[in-house]
Amino acid sequence: MKVLFDTNIVLDLLMDRRPFSDAAVLLFSKVEDGTLIGFLCGTTITTVYYLASKALGAAQAQEEVRKILGLFEVAPVNRPVLESALAAGFIDFEDAVLYEAACHVGADAIVTRNQKDFKNSKISVYTSTELARIMSVQNQA
Repeated sequence: MKVLFDTNIVLDLLMDRRPFSDAAVLLFSKVEDGTLIGFLCGTTITTVYYLASKALGAAQAQEEVRKILGLFEVAPVNRPVLESALAAGFIDFEDAVLYEAACHVGADAIVTRNQKDFKNSKISVYTSTELARIMSVQNQA
């Protein structure tokens, strides 16, 4: 299953934002073991770097981005994605870009803490807790 991770899920893990970080850890482990094919929007990478550099310094931010790039595929943000995002009918442009990037790479789902922001989505949208629960049930079957 190809899943695009919203920026907030990555930050939940990196910043250990409780109670959300537990589900994020499980989902990252599913990407690591190949159960999920994880994608991040190109804008997520720049946001993570910016926030990490403010909190940890540039060298540590680069290291965190290297780790993320070693784990995830990147959904590009290019002209077609941006033009589609403008026409997508989303209230928030950033969410529209993330959605269109997910569509561009053929993602089966988006995982986010803000499902309401993706009400126009034609692909499945899960919270991290929901997707973690689905992954746990599949492991038990």
